[in-house]
Amino acid sequence: MLTLPPALLENWMRDYYFRAEVDIGSSGVEDFGFAELRALLGIGCEALDEIVFRDSETLGGAELREALAARWTGGAVERVMVTHGSSEANFLLMTALLRAGDEVVVLDPGYQQLHAIAEALGCRLRRWPLRFERGFEPDLDDLRALLTPRTRMVVVNFPHNPTGASLTPGGQRELIEAVASTGAYLLWDGAFADLAYDRPLPDPVLLYDRACSLGTLSKAYGLPGLRVGWCLAAPEVLGKMVRVRDYLTLHLSPMVELVARRVIEEADRIVGMRMELARRNRAIVAAWMDEHAEWVRWAPPPGGVCAFPRLLGIPDTEAFCRTLAEAHGVLLVPGECFGAPGHVRLGFGRDTAVVRDGLDRLSAGLRAHLHAAPARRAEALTAAPG
Repeated sequence: MLTLPPALLENWMRDYYFRAEVDIGSSGVEDFGFAELRALLGIGCEALDEIVFRDSETLGGAELREALAARWTGGAVERVMVTHGSSEANFLLMTALLRAGDEVVVLDPGYQQLHAIAEALGCRLRRWPLRFERGFEPDLDDLRALLTPRTRMVVVNFPHNPTGASLTPGGQRELIEAVASTGAYLLWDGAFADLAYDRPLPDPVLLYDRACSLGTLSKAYGLPGLRVGWCLAAPEVLGKMVRVRDYLTLHLSPMVELVARRVIEEADRIVGMRMELARRNRAIVAAWMDEHAEWVRWAPPPGGVCAFPRLLGIPDTEAFCRTLAEAHGVLLVPGECFGAPGHVRLGFGRDTAVVRDGLDRLSAGLRAHLHAAPARRAEALTAAPG
């Protein structure tokens, strides 16, 4: 029986996401409201009224799959499956392809779901480190050293959550060549693929026949509540995923699929609106980091809308983030949720006024904590025996 560990990030968000006054911890862009989205996409009441709430198809409605195929697979609809967010796609894919004893290479630090499911299935994890000292830049020699004839899957997400790290096009080709040399599957989580400050990387399903790519409308599109994701893979892989899905969610809602199709058809416009905001906010964060260099170090992210700075003098970042949430009303995610204490995930995809407010409150929280630290140390020394 599959025994999953507690989901640390989801537990944290459950505690603080809905209670916080200011969110600088999330990893996605500013959310769209339905009225704004309908106006942007021209979805009138008549289009909604035409929906019949019958079952959809297991792999997804034909029109949505065609839109995704036109954008990502060169029109190959048979390589597209629509899912309830990329989280379902990841669960279906790992459950379908992995068995106990398989070796799986994963990034460290990383989003827990991308390794916890494999571990719960009995796989042996081999961790590919992203080092803060290197600005979290992926070292492909480290990857090659981890690959063996027993490697069943390599799991990556670039741009990366939580660091924003990514690969160059040449680095992506090297990665694919290294994975292909073992015959392993490449699970490419492309949740942030559209949020690249340079040119987005090509989808690896076009470059490697054992690549499986995940996508979502949650992060770059500002539609997490729509719960739409997808998996791009060989038809035989999707067929194995279907056999798992038959015991879970079966299919999506026709209403959700209609909205998702319209979004994908206008993807460049929707994402472009949020990228303008992301560029502006990233510059604000960079200036803030420079001003607070005595307290914080960071690696500017080449993609995504979050960074993973190190807080100096605050080893217990979980306790600090709890105080920040409870005393200052700010959502910030501690590095402990990603297996990296001493760091925090700082998101800057929200409205610029929200980001500025959050950074101001973070400054106040850092001042309060660090100015109190000498007093706490003095109290501890006074209370210590001898």
